[in-house]
Amino acid sequence: MIEVKNLVKRYGTFSAVNNISFEAAPGEIVGLLGPNGAGKTTTMRILTGFMPPSEGSVKVEGFDVLENSMEVRRRVGYMPERVPVYLDMTVHGYLTFWAKLRGMKQPNTQVNQMLERFSLGDRRNKLVRSLSKGLRQRLGLAQALVHNPPVVILDEPTIGIDPQQVIEVRETVRALRENHTVLFSSHILSEVEQVCDRVIIIHKGKIMASGTPQQLAKKYKPGVHLYVSLSGRSQSEIRALLESLPKVDNVREQAAGFVLSSRTDADLRADVSSIIAKHQLTLLEMRLVEVTLEDIFLNIVDKR
Repeated sequence: MIEVKNLVKRYGTFSAVNNISFEAAPGEIVGLLGPNGAGKTTTMRILTGFMPPSEGSVKVEGFDVLENSMEVRRRVGYMPERVPVYLDMTVHGYLTFWAKLRGMKQPNTQVNQMLERFSLGDRRNKLVRSLSKGLRQRLGLAQALVHNPPVVILDEPTIGIDPQQVIEVRETVRALRENHTVLFSSHILSEVEQVCDRVIIIHKGKIMASGTPQQLAKKYKPGVHLYVSLSGRSQSEIRALLESLPKVDNVREQAAGFVLSSRTDADLRADVSSIIAKHQLTLLEMRLVEVTLEDIFLNIVDKR
């Protein structure tokens, strides 16, 4: 559905995107994850035909963005980071305008469906300028989907909206996989983790890693991670005892306890229990620590 090969975008001597390649399959939600300035928006703008690549090829449903730009644009719905609204249009008029731009001859039915889908029906005759930031984001999603494109590209769709609206947008994006391929960019790690099937981590214009969150966890944070909080001795003494365990590779402080890491899949709980009994310590808390996308991201980026 989306095929990017050896994509490069230069501004003078600066490479905003540096030889990246990836694909997105039908019905897949792929997250572009990276800090501001990583190259996410530039990549999305090239995919939509907004700007040309310096090198490489980009195809959507087999159509090249340079050779068949209009065919690509017909197949893509795009919501940029800053939604391009026309403040003096009505909500209905704005969506109708976009539908006609997309070549729809009789857009009224589809426009009404979008208004209902994004809970904007009761505001259909309101001016866009009267909408809150969250409602404008909903309107931006509606205009990206009004022509029912097979590919939807969303650039930071939850930026600047309140927590409840963030939840609503996430649920909407997750539901898109039924009929669309979605490319979703964010610098918020938890958001990508909750929404996307696969993650592409971009840093300084390069792809640092890609895969499902589970695949990335296994590759970049392998082994077992156990949180332990004990009392009965000083923290330095407890740390020394934990570090003495043969299966433990690393001990780091966290909150009122320690996180023990092992590169193997060994169960550390039995060894910790034996130390507790042997040295008459009191167990306050012990639990397995799930590796988050944030851990993986920091592990990758901090090494570059």
